[in-house]
Amino acid sequence: MGMNKNSIFAWASFCMLLIGIALVLLGVLKYEDYAIGFSTVGIGFFVMSWAFNALKGRV
Repeated sequence: MGMNKNSIFAWASFCMLLIGIALVLLGVLKYEDYAIGFSTVGIGFFVMSWAFNALKGRV
């Protein structure tokens, strides 16, 4: 059973969401001196995840 383009976009957006959450949590909990940078990059991953999710069924 192969993966179609919609399932690939779904998995990619899910993985990017997890990476974004991990980056925000790392910035807040572990590296407090660099929390702004980690949070900014994590929010960027959230935005890219949202864009990938919006592309499902349109490409």
